[in-house]
Amino acid sequence: MASWQIRIDVGGTFADGWALTPAGSQIRCKVLSSGALRTSIVSIEDGWLGCDRPLSDHEQGLEGFSVAGVLISESVPNLGKIKVEGQFHLGQIIELVSGEDAAVVAARLLTGTAPGSDFPRADLRVATTRGTNALLEGKGTPVDLYTSKGFESLLEVRDQRRPDLFELSPSLSVPVTKRVIGVTGRLDRKGRELEPLNESDLEAHGETKAVAVAMINSDVAPDHEKRVAEILRDRGFAEVSVSHEIAPMIRLWPRMETTVANAYLTPVMGGFLSSLKNALPGVPLSLMTSSGQLKSAETFRPVDSLLSGPAGGIAGAVALARACDLKQVLTFDMGGTSTDVARISGEPGYRYEQEIGPVKVLAPAVKIETVAAGGGSICQWKNGGLQVGPESAGSSPGPACYGCGGPLTVTDVNLLLGFMDEMRADIPLDRTAAEARLDELIQEIGEEVNREELLEGLRKIAIGHMAEALRQVSTRDGYDCRDHTLVAFGGAGPQHACALASELGMKKILIPADAGLLSAWGLHQAADREIKVKQVLKLLDDSIGEELDQLREGRRIHRSLFELRLKGQDSSIEIEAGQGISEVELREAFETRYRELYGDARPVDREIEWVALRLELVGRATNLDYEYFERGELVEKLTLEQDGFSTLLIAKGWRIFRGTGGSIRLDWEGRNQLEGKAPAVVEAELFRRRFEGVVEEMGELLRRTALSTNIKERLDYSCALLDAEGRLIVNAPHIPVHLGALGLCVRKVSADRTWEEGDTVVVNHPAYGGSHLPDVTVISPVFVDNQLLGFVANRAHHAEIGGKTPGSMPPDGSCLAEEGIVIPPTSIESIGDDFFKDSRSPADNLADLKAQVVANRYGVKALRKLAGQSAMEVVAFHLRGVYERSAILLARAIEGFGETSAEDKMDDGSIIRVKISKNEKLVVDFSGSADVHSGNLNATPAIVRSAVLYALRLWVRTDVPLNEGLLDEVEIVTESGILDPPLTRDPKTCPAVVGGNVETSQRVVDVLLEALGLQAHGQGTMNNFLFGNERFGFYETIGGGAGAGPGWHGRSGCHVHMTNTAITDIEILEERFPVRVREFGIRRGSGGPGEWMGGDGLVREIEFLEETTVSLLTQRRERIPRPNGVPGRNLLFRDGRWQELKGTQKIVVKTGDRVRIETPGGGAWLQEPQTSL
Repeated sequence: MASWQIRIDVGGTFADGWALTPAGSQIRCKVLSSGALRTSIVSIEDGWLGCDRPLSDHEQGLEGFSVAGVLISESVPNLGKIKVEGQFHLGQIIELVSGEDAAVVAARLLTGTAPGSDFPRADLRVATTRGTNALLEGKGTPVDLYTSKGFESLLEVRDQRRPDLFELSPSLSVPVTKRVIGVTGRLDRKGRELEPLNESDLEAHGETKAVAVAMINSDVAPDHEKRVAEILRDRGFAEVSVSHEIAPMIRLWPRMETTVANAYLTPVMGGFLSSLKNALPGVPLSLMTSSGQLKSAETFRPVDSLLSGPAGGIAGAVALARACDLKQVLTFDMGGTSTDVARISGEPGYRYEQEIGPVKVLAPAVKIETVAAGGGSICQWKNGGLQVGPESAGSSPGPACYGCGGPLTVTDVNLLLGFMDEMRADIPLDRTAAEARLDELIQEIGEEVNREELLEGLRKIAIGHMAEALRQVSTRDGYDCRDHTLVAFGGAGPQHACALASELGMKKILIPADAGLLSAWGLHQAADREIKVKQVLKLLDDSIGEELDQLREGRRIHRSLFELRLKGQDSSIEIEAGQGISEVELREAFETRYRELYGDARPVDREIEWVALRLELVGRATNLDYEYFERGELVEKLTLEQDGFSTLLIAKGWRIFRGTGGSIRLDWEGRNQLEGKAPAVVEAELFRRRFEGVVEEMGELLRRTALSTNIKERLDYSCALLDAEGRLIVNAPHIPVHLGALGLCVRKVSADRTWEEGDTVVVNHPAYGGSHLPDVTVISPVFVDNQLLGFVANRAHHAEIGGKTPGSMPPDGSCLAEEGIVIPPTSIESIGDDFFKDSRSPADNLADLKAQVVANRYGVKALRKLAGQSAMEVVAFHLRGVYERSAILLARAIEGFGETSAEDKMDDGSIIRVKISKNEKLVVDFSGSADVHSGNLNATPAIVRSAVLYALRLWVRTDVPLNEGLLDEVEIVTESGILDPPLTRDPKTCPAVVGGNVETSQRVVDVLLEALGLQAHGQGTMNNFLFGNERFGFYETIGGGAGAGPGWHGRSGCHVHMTNTAITDIEILEERFPVRVREFGIRRGSGGPGEWMGGDGLVREIEFLEETTVSLLTQRRERIPRPNGVPGRNLLFRDGRWQELKGTQKIVVKTGDRVRIETPGGGAWLQEPQTSL
């Protein structure tokens, strides 16, 4: 006997249902995620209420639902009729509820099963965001975490980066742990026991429903972790999440976070599954995972569910693309709050870690990018310009047209433009409310604008955000989106598909038959697949067949995915290969893909490391019939097609092809037409976004094509767009110390040369606007019709560029020549293979420089293309406009400013002094600061300028375009000395500057923020830590405590101000270098006490397993972060005792020696004056 095939996707706002009846017909439904059916009354007769739409496809099934607490006695759902007692009126909005979960309600509507009645024979597949929502909203169950002693605060520190460069008052994430218990015991990366497990550390710590275990090195040596879990289960903890089972991959922090997330969500997801099993007893239940696998309720893990809804949509798109014989597609799933995009080439791509709310998750997931642009994206006037998103109206209050007092949104814009049929909408719409919000926006703009043009402009801005997301998902992996078909689905995807395709130059669009329910329909198309993963971590050899056979366990392999990388790199390349591939063929495939991504052959001196093997094992799959398309009409005017689940808007110039399976294909056959002129306020925002898109794509290309970990993983680079005068206009910043420097650098270089088309210049010399030698800048002019339009530039930190010590940051350097290779402005054509011969990593230097040049060439091409579309004069006008907008915002901020001052000292007594006053301009005067430093603490004018720009951006406290317009009304005054050293062109007579970039810059920011009354002092150092010998070298900077402010505590264990690089994971460090991490975590009690406490610093203790040279370049070891933070300490453990090291020192350590770095805490915010020097 045939059974019902029920497929339900439970999202954050709606639950979408799709079913196949035993007879083979299809039924659809949509209910609110609360489990309610919302409708309005259009007729009342003899106790029967007539609803504004059919409530299901059946003639019965709503008996047992209630309205306003009264049970429905009779119903004819397919006619939209219900019988219920009570007082109702025409137009009243009512909700039908059964008190059951939305998934159960959807199953009842699909099958016509009333509450209290047994379901027919069925097979149920479900996708859900319940786990995701619980994680985002902090509604899981706090966890007891058992981990290795010394790493108890790892979840607080994470990778030490602060999530927002310019947020002084940190928004702390919801804690997912209740208690963290440190357990004594240690295994190394080889599985050798260094310290036995102390089981007495596992004494009961109170009652809890959620328990997680994550021990160091358990990805390769899980014995201790297994024993801890065994003891806990013996004590009655039925659900224990164990890291080597949940995420058996190297890197302790994300593996721990993934395991804790699984434990945190176990009670939530357990309750959801129980509600389904209780309502549908005996019905086979499968759940979609983030990777597109279907798992039974028994094998399903909560952490697998976090992207299950989007994965259902991708499964549907894959099946549809195959049925329509489409080889390459870009998917576009637009909902209420966000838009999901992905690229599919036959099969979906995967990613193996993703950030979801407060946690990083190590688990396979379909490769999806999400942008905060949906139907609910708010349209507003903010900071002197139009803005669409990222804020969303959500489901409550929702868009203005929902009639609940919501703001103007993209949905309202579409309604007012006539791009929605109100009579076919799934809920009643209020046009008057949307009109009122539009009137308010026009009033805020403060100038006369055409309503229709403004609405079209707002829609263009939203389209621009979505286009950037699709460019990224294609450009990032080296593909051109114009070579793809756009598959648009979701409630609003088809409504924006034509405009989006036109923006991207795409010529083909596919609209699925069930576009509004594709994530539910996709559950039916999902194959019965399993992804098996094995971490390999060894050099590529001939053991491929053996590894495949062990992992497949005799099952048929659908796809083999090899994760490979150059040894020593963090970034991997995934190679799909056939079952019988040889080592030679796999090497050739890797080298081919490497050349495609990076534009060059791999370095011959770098071996290939095999990181992991993933097998996709596939059983039963649903195969759609091939879909044929009949040529249809050429659209001559805007056409609207809408049902209760989705809206399709077809623009003029597209030809419609209707498929045998109900899909619609659109082919572009129109001619390119110039768009009508948008209002000035709209055009300004469109150009600003395009400029940002250019530098963001430059940055992505640089990240993707660079070789070094410092650029690819630590993201130590910035890209910029400058005007013809060399003024910074748009910057894609990752590292604040770069912010103000690029404009000065371009102007200094321009003063000595006449630019010509095709030029590219490389420079790192501080005399030309450089910060320190590892920061290499590449500058390219942009010419249009032989006129200089502007410049593109990027600055990237080369982790090794010669000098006295490995890492090019000698603590005892006294002149520039000792710090590395000095590059005055040099044409790229002059740089040969031996240019970096004095570096310890010349191949890396050349590869990274080549990536910088590629990024600039892209920027030149993109800006010229923009000028070709709009005219050079228009682009130049809008470059000025972006600059002037920032200048105006700062001018407003400094109105009425008086005078203030502050000073502080470096550890050796060198004074940093500033006075800020308002005359015609804001004068930032550093007169009285120390003389030229005999060591390396000299900060170049570029560094000082960056610090001032950063501080002013914090002072403005709003998301302004970050450019030199913020310095337009600012005069920076310095005297010859530590903040303006004599930068001679001869490196031997030029002062050393490396410490000025990483240490003095932090002190400059501290005195600026103190003078402006923004924040107490932070740790005031980057805690530079370098070690190496003739075999290897390593460099990292370590976070500390942030200063508190008026109304907030300082953040603990993070980088502050002028840097924001990630720290190397403990297990990666031990895997690659002869060291052992003994402790890493929060230095409790180091933050200054007060009503608003300073953030605590960090502890990083390393044991060395062979003789090594260690260099330390740190500050705030002698002087406190004011007013009362605890200074840092550097310690050496040798011969059984601890001895204190200097803040700046080079030492040779022996096997068994340990270096312990205790970083400073931040100062508290006190009402009384700060303590004196």
